Amino acid sequence: MKPEKFFTAFGMGVGAGYALVRAAEAARALGDASPAASRDAKSYARVRRSLEVAATLRSLIATSAFGGGPAGAALDRASGRVPAALRPALFGGVFSLAVALGELPVAFMEEYALERRYGLTDQTRASWLSDYAKSAMVATVMASFVATLFGAAVRRAPRRWPWIASAGVFPLFVFGNLIVPLYVMPLFNAFTPVEGALEKRLRALAGRYGVGDAAILRMDMSRQTRKANAFVTGIGATHRIVVGDTLADAFPEDETEFVVAHELGHYIHRDTWRLIGLGQILATTLFVVADRAVSAHDRETLRDSPLLLLRMYVVMLLASQALRPLLFAFSRSRECAADRFAVAATRNPTAGAAAFARLREQNLADDDPPRWYEILFGSHPSLRARIAALENLDKE
Repeated sequence: MKPEKFFTAFGMGVGAGYALVRAAEAARALGDASPAASRDAKSYARVRRSLEVAATLRSLIATSAFGGGPAGAALDRASGRVPAALRPALFGGVFSLAVALGELPVAFMEEYALERRYGLTDQTRASWLSDYAKSAMVATVMASFVATLFGAAVRRAPRRWPWIASAGVFPLFVFGNLIVPLYVMPLFNAFTPVEGALEKRLRALAGRYGVGDAAILRMDMSRQTRKANAFVTGIGATHRIVVGDTLADAFPEDETEFVVAHELGHYIHRDTWRLIGLGQILATTLFVVADRAVSAHDRETLRDSPLLLLRMYVVMLLASQALRPLLFAFSRSRECAADRFAVAATRNPTAGAAAFARLREQNLADDDPPRWYEILFGSHPSLRARIAALENLDKE
């Protein structure tokens, strides 16, 4: 057997086998009306780390195998029945939907059943399935849209497409940051203005930095999880600081203020624009790598085929793994900068340390992950390091 065929068969076997095992587990879990709840943070962290590593490897292997195997070829032939301009949309949409269906038992066990087992969610199965279906439909629409643009660039400018595609990335990122907060996130949660004493406190905090008119919203995060969080979304008039009800209801106001001040730091430092700029550089790099990695034979034989786009996508997936340490190092640096901003804004590192400790307990957060994991998967510095830094500031 040729190496290519062996790898394809192996990859498809890995993907199908993993999904079947999870399907069997899901079937058993459906009969368990009241899953046992555990609060073992170390056990939860170990499971989460292993699943994240497995998901990364499985995605790379299965996607590569699909692109080089009979399933990808069959979908490619089926998409040939529509005009060339529509083929990428059909291929990308069906591929995205097929992935969502195949991953359903995996997601059920690793996103829902696991959280139930560790007492981190009260969400019903019906509610989770509804959210999963909505996520799948949003992903399918996005995949069809992006594949159409990507395919048009490759088809119309086979030699210059990386630069044309790169030019289109910036408006896509901006468009996404405008649309997602306003139209996508409300599909899953309700957002209402923060009110009362907390609103006045947070509004005064934002006002000191010239953004007192920013939308500060409360999100019904408890609908999906018991974990507490806050975050910033959007750009311009759609920029919002969002506080989860799991945070606002469970944390003292000074601790909530510190967490929000951290998010305000991202706002003031224009971290959304920094991430858009970084995404632009990354996308351009991956487009060029993908273009040079595709053989002349594939480019000729698959010139009007969505399979060419999928194989380029696989190359980009593989290349992006090499950039993981740099991307996550950048993310951790921005989190540290936001922590420093929160300290300067509130002058209350004690509240910050207490908030992070409370987040650790409530979220079963990985307090001190292995160094390899932090480098390859850590978007935030370890909580232990962040708490220690705040406690040291409090002693000064």
